[in-house]
Amino acid sequence: MIKIRFLILLFLSIALVSCDDKQVFDQYKTVSGSWEQTEYMHFVIPELDSIQTYNLFINIRNDNAYRYSNLFLISEMRFPNGKVVKDTLEYQMALPDGTWLGTGFTDLKENKLWYKENVSFTEKGEYTFVLQHAMRKNGEISGIYSLEGITDIGFRIESSQNP
Repeated sequence: MIKIRFLILLFLSIALVSCDDKQVFDQYKTVSGSWEQTEYMHFVIPELDSIQTYNLFINIRNDNAYRYSNLFLISEMRFPNGKVVKDTLEYQMALPDGTWLGTGFTDLKENKLWYKENVSFTEKGEYTFVLQHAMRKNGEISGIYSLEGITDIGFRIESSQNP
């Protein structure tokens, strides 16, 4: 009887977690060893409904080898007509006491970071989202070439309307 209850509870938990009605696009790129400053992460976005609006997220997985409390990124949204929108972004990765932000039960944490909200993809053609890290140590001009502790980089698009 206890096994049946456990299996039912396990099945319900998996069903609730796997339901993600808002997800439109979700892709990860694995970082091998360390994220090099010259390594660009490209995400080709599938053709989306031009009438809908979407919320865009950057997903970062890090482990305890990441030595910083924040993360600086340079993002590019490349439009089908050749236009490029470039942003420099900063995200907090840890609290002042060193406690990691994000979710996860082990030393691997996943951070779902806001990028843009209520975005429309009105142009026909291929959109590409590109990420590069822009980390540097305080007081130093040159950046950190090999950024350790970032294991995966992802890009996620969700519908901004309720399904």
